[in-house]
Formats: sequence, structure tokens, C-alpha cells
Amino acid sequence: MFKNVIVYRIQPGWTATLEQMEEAAGKARFAECTATQEKSTGWTEPRGEPHGPLVESVGGQWILKYTVETKTLPSSVLKKRAEERAARIERDTGRKPGRKEMKEIREEAKLDLLPMAFTKQGSVLVWIDLEARWLIVGASGQSRADEIVSTLVEHAPPGLALSLLDTQVSAQAAMSEWLTTQEPPAGFSVDRECELKAADESKAVVRYSKHPLDIDEVRVHIEQGKLPTKLALTWDDRLSFILTEGLQLKKLAFQDVVFEDRKADDGGFDADVAIATGELTGLLPDLIAALGGETDRTEV
Repeated sequence: MFKNVIVYRIQPGWTATLEQMEEAAGKARFAECTATQEKSTGWTEPRGEPHGPLVESVGGQWILKYTVETKTLPSSVLKKRAEERAARIERDTGRKPGRKEMKEIREEAKLDLLPMAFTKQGSVLVWIDLEARWLIVGASGQSRADEIVSTLVEHAPPGLALSLLDTQVSAQAAMSEWLTTQEPPAGFSVDRECELKAADESKAVVRYSKHPLDIDEVRVHIEQGKLPTKLALTWDDRLSFILTEGLQLKKLAFQDVVFEDRKADDGGFDADVAIATGELTGLLPDLIAALGGETDRTEV
């Protein structure tokens, strides 16, 4: 259900009901791109059932789905259409279009071609744990997460303030310590994937994949100034992930033990939500503790 997560704290004092969140999501319901629209965003039904709720509650955990649709025009096609228009103007008038007119020509060419453009659609899940004050965005990049959070805050019941998870010890400093000492924090193990990057102007990068990391070579790279930007970890033999320098969790993978208690007839949306939220609810406090606890940072 979640392959990547970016973690936010809901600042104290904000409350909302499921009905209020449903109403808020309805204000930004997704609609497909019109013929000449390049991008459309909004909330869709998390279960994928038409006309269903936009905010699902499973075991008290709220799940939303943010959908993005974009139209893509190959730059070569757009360039060719604009050049054809410019050539026609020059042929008919005897003058070559200037820079400002060429910009207008490109925009007109884009509007002409958009109805025939390739359409791409993708979705990102959002999880709200109101009791624990977590907001989890299943985005792979910060810019998309920021877009989703902005939409949520704009329409949510008043008073919603969010801040990115921030810890006393940075993820990068902690990863350096774990790799140097080969002593991961309690409950965690270091796996076989890592990326180290030089802090100087060389920006040299060393990557290890499917490779043991308890070797002198890794320690030497760190001593020479390379800092970890990614490190593969497993928590409690239940959940594997890549921790990044920006405190994002990527490539989440649940281990077989997680599914041992799952009944054969369990499946679908509710079971996936229960497993994902249950495991992350256990992981996050342990990860925060391994990073020295949270800071008192307020909304950014």
C-alpha cells in the first residue's frame, strides 16, 4: 500500500471529524483534464469504487487518495508544429516572427496539440492518524508531498498546521555513526544497500547494492568525508526500507512474518490498510528514538 512515505506532524490543537474531512475533500474532488488542460489534481475514492467516500476510516485510521493527471507533449512534436506556423507567417507576410511572437506561436501550437496528447495518471495515498498526530504522505518526492499537503491544508477544517518530522540527530549523522561503528540501534539491522556522497565540490558518489557494508572500505569513505544519503535497514525483522538523508522512507517492504497472522480470506483494502498502518505505527516511534527523539520545531 505504501512504498514510500514522508512523515509530517499534526501540530496540537487541531481536531476534525470524518464528516468534516469528507466535506473538505469534496471541495477538491478530482476531475479529468479537459481537452486543453495540461494537469488536473484532486481527491479520488481510496477504494476505487465510484461515488464512494473520499475519506475512508479503517480502524480509526483515515485514508485519502490524491490523484494527478497530466498530458504530455513530445518536445519535438511541439517544436515542429510551432516552426511550421512560423514558416507560414513568414511566407504569407514576408517577415520573420520575433521572440515575443514565437512564444505566442508555441502556446497556440500547444493548445492545438493538447487534445491529442498522451495522458498519464497517478495516485498517492495519504494517511491521517489523528490520535497520534501523524500525517503520512506516500509520495516518492518532497515536491509532490508539498503539493498534496498544500491542497489538504487549504480545504481542511481551520487550524490544521503541519511540520515535517524533525529529530534531534539528523538521519545523515546517525547513518554515519551506524556504518562506522557497525552498531545499528536496538531493533534495527543494517542491510546491503547504501549510497555515500562527498560533501565537497567533487560530489563524488559511491553506491553499494546487494553488498555487505561491514567492511573497512565503507568506514574509509566516511573518514574521507563521504556522507550517507541512503541506507537500507530492517526493523524488528518485519519491515525493510531505505532511510534517506531527508528522513524519508523509501522502498518499504513487509517481511513474511507480517502476514503469518493474516487469515486466508483476508484481503483487499481494509486488510492492506490495517497491515500498513499497524506496522508503521510500530516503526516510527522506534526510528524516532534511534534518532534522539523529536525536536520542538514548529510549523514550517
